[in-house]
Amino acid sequence: MRAPVLTFTDRGIFCPAGGFHIDPWRPVDRALITHGHADHARPGHGHYLATQQAAPVIRHRLGNIVIDTIRYGETLRIGDAAVSFHPAGHIPGSAQIRVAVAGEVWVVSGDYKVAPDGLSEPFEPLPCHSFITECTFGLPVFKWPDQAKVARDLNAWWAGNAAAGKTALLGAYSLGKAQRLMKMLNTDIGPLLTHGAVEATNAVLRAQGYTLPDTQQVTPDLRIKDHPGALVIAPPAALGTPWARKLGASSTGFASGWMRLRGVRRRRAADRGFVLSDHADWDGLLSAIRTTGAENIYATHGYTDIFARALTEMGWNAQVVPTQFGGDEDSAEEAAA
Repeated sequence: MRAPVLTFTDRGIFCPAGGFHIDPWRPVDRALITHGHADHARPGHGHYLATQQAAPVIRHRLGNIVIDTIRYGETLRIGDAAVSFHPAGHIPGSAQIRVAVAGEVWVVSGDYKVAPDGLSEPFEPLPCHSFITECTFGLPVFKWPDQAKVARDLNAWWAGNAAAGKTALLGAYSLGKAQRLMKMLNTDIGPLLTHGAVEATNAVLRAQGYTLPDTQQVTPDLRIKDHPGALVIAPPAALGTPWARKLGASSTGFASGWMRLRGVRRRRAADRGFVLSDHADWDGLLSAIRTTGAENIYATHGYTDIFARALTEMGWNAQVVPTQFGGDEDSAEEAAA
């Protein structure tokens, strides 16, 4: 009996034919990385492989690592496996990883969303026999509003704060979500300021050619009264800290898919919640799975049991695969935070 193309180990997803892991959570010799978020790109591996667009931020986050790059759609043979990376639409540089061995094709989705956001490389449907899919938001309640409507709501909230003499403080993950929000904001309302973690990521992405609006980092000597009507983007962990309190009178907003659930905004102590996620919603997950034509679906990191059961009832051969992914602002931990 032929070994499966991919197996599931205590270190992560493994390809026996190629001798590599995909997004491993424990140190391995050869790691293929879907994107730069910390739960997928971890330190300690001997060799890394990522897209040309993802590699700079991975280097920025992990330091002196050995990393090779690959173009979207380029096929690389590793041992007896043919590997290619394809846009996942999650954040800039994010990829699904396609692995083919002896005519059998598996795809590891990483994190993804199917709706274009104007920043990330748009999701590419990939036909395959087996699909390993995230299901962070794998419940029917999760349906995302149109991005244009969210943008209108964001800008109206910002303008209202500016008129009231308040700083708008918006919590968003420093890689991906923050930059997506910047592209949605109307900078005619006021200046756009950033936390240092966000601005450092901005610098990496700008150097690659991603177009972002002008921003200024909030430094110890910056006087917020010199920037009336400002909107400040900061990581969620910075909200409610002495750093945030130095901004004076402010209104706090939070952008996350978890804002779809009642009570999460209150637990976040936010004045305003905006439903915006870099993961696929329920309809997006089902759409992506249908386009693969896959016979076997492996659900991971999210509402795995519920989602796999729903897929089985719809006619797919679905099962749960435990992983150690989850940790950005749209991880499952947010629901209980």
